[in-house]
Amino acid sequence: MRSSHPRSAAVAALVASALATGLLAGSADAAEGAVSADPIRIHDIQGTTRISPLAGKQVADVEGIVTGVRTYGSRGFWMQDPDADDNDATSEGVFVFTNSVPTVAVGDAVKVSGLVGEYVPGGAASGNQSITQISKPAVTVVSSGNALPEATAINEYTVPAAYAPAGDPAAAGSINGLALEPSRYALDYYESLEGMNVRIGTSRVVGATDPHAELWVTVKGWENTAKRGGTIYGSYESQNTGRLQIQQLAPLAQQPFPVANVGDKLTGTTEGPLDFNQFGGYTLVARTLGTVKAGTLAPEKTKAQAANELAVATYNVENLDPTDPQEKFDNLAKAVVENLASPDVVALEEIQDDNGAKNDGTVSAEQTLTKFTAAITAAGGPAYQWRTVNPENNKDGGEPGGNIRQVFLFNPARVSFTERAPGDAATATGVAMEQGKAALTHSPGRIDPANPAWADSRKPLAGEFVFRGKTVFVIANHFGSKGGDEGLTSVHQPPVRSSETKRLLQAQAVNGFVKELLAADKNANVIALGDINDFEFSATANALADGGALYPAIKSLPKAERYSYVYQGNAQVLDQILTSPAIKTFTYDSVHINAEFSAQNSDHDPQVLRFRP
Repeated sequence: MRSSHPRSAAVAALVASALATGLLAGSADAAEGAVSADPIRIHDIQGTTRISPLAGKQVADVEGIVTGVRTYGSRGFWMQDPDADDNDATSEGVFVFTNSVPTVAVGDAVKVSGLVGEYVPGGAASGNQSITQISKPAVTVVSSGNALPEATAINEYTVPAAYAPAGDPAAAGSINGLALEPSRYALDYYESLEGMNVRIGTSRVVGATDPHAELWVTVKGWENTAKRGGTIYGSYESQNTGRLQIQQLAPLAQQPFPVANVGDKLTGTTEGPLDFNQFGGYTLVARTLGTVKAGTLAPEKTKAQAANELAVATYNVENLDPTDPQEKFDNLAKAVVENLASPDVVALEEIQDDNGAKNDGTVSAEQTLTKFTAAITAAGGPAYQWRTVNPENNKDGGEPGGNIRQVFLFNPARVSFTERAPGDAATATGVAMEQGKAALTHSPGRIDPANPAWADSRKPLAGEFVFRGKTVFVIANHFGSKGGDEGLTSVHQPPVRSSETKRLLQAQAVNGFVKELLAADKNANVIALGDINDFEFSATANALADGGALYPAIKSLPKAERYSYVYQGNAQVLDQILTSPAIKTFTYDSVHINAEFSAQNSDHDPQVLRFRP
């Protein structure tokens, strides 16, 4: 399981902090000089902001009851003062980082001396909030078998509706220096409980169990509910305050973590310390874990296209390469045939080269595509043909040596591909007139590959298709990832979304190309699709649609059905299909087969659009 606390490097940083203040951890003289006549209590350490007023100082004989012990990963224990003060902003719990397996047990009354510090999971550059903790501890067990402090209930009545205060402009948008207002803001509320024993009651699962033994619930069952049980992230202001990550204290070898899908229920009481995790923020680390009650969620199946309808799909197949198990190929193929009803054109993202992430200069994906199309045929699907442009080695991002690219699959029994001087990785396709109609200069070809917007990123793949005598231009995209963006629980509010800059430029490049096609033929059938890596309400989506050149078809769905990906309990849009004005009538389906489930063939849900050219 991933840990959210320091190891040797962080310990070294804390020791350096102690040296800088002239107070060495474990020094009785230093400890005596650091404390006043009144004993230091945990709420004194936590204070009324996110940063401890005693950070960098030694404390001695801080008393508490052990409420949780972690023997793996970031090893240590939580303790809580049963004698709370009357200030809701001050937490009564704190994490004690021992580095080695703790020798205390839940229910022990302890006295702890050590160094107070603020540890930032993921490092300061991550933007994550810090955890107030005591490190280099000297621990004395006073008694054992004590009753634990009563767990604080986290529920729809206690979590505020507003998510976070605005960051201080004078502090680069940080909320660290602001006084906590736990009755007003959800992030302040959770922070005021950091390290404390908390509990939730029966709650709906909004993020399936992942490979790191964690899941997400919402304590607000009514908050932005998705049609199938999730929680919709529909705007930058809809962070969904009721989301909470759930892990467990028990080692997996001792107690397997339950498998849950979106829409299941985590029933009964789940209780334990409230931690902060770099992979999701506030996390209830369960000492007592509720029971998963399975729901009825099943993978969706879209309707088959009519004879006179063209079905176009996009599917991110998550780094598919020949070294993957045959089972992955078979499951993806079955999804294309049974869940997507064998679309006429499928734009694939994340097709890797013939030896996957082996970094040896290989760029061809012939074996990958041969294996995948054979699996589709074996699953009862059509004998798809493919078109793509091989990338330059290690120039398109993704796993080093993997050389991911977009690929068109098409069913030659239903649609034909118009080959026009196929381009290479560095050659830009353009717009020409052919017999009075718009045409591509290179088909397949890449759009503006020399544009700096595509540096270390996948270049768009354009192709020209003919269906029932009508030309359809398809542009397959895989925009830059969200890597580097700060999480919703960031210390900066609003969070810094640094990756948007690149995607905005990419969207503008694609939009400009579509406008060239429409300038040549205002009635051109153009579809831009793929893993846009951004929300339907984002600046990226707006730039793609600029001037009415394209319409995000997912906006035709009810808001409760707009999602293709689930991240940290938020159901959100990353994959899209956009249409030119000539495509006035269509049927759109976000086919939910992966994102809501613990067992996934990809982390994305495919999208399908059906229309009559």
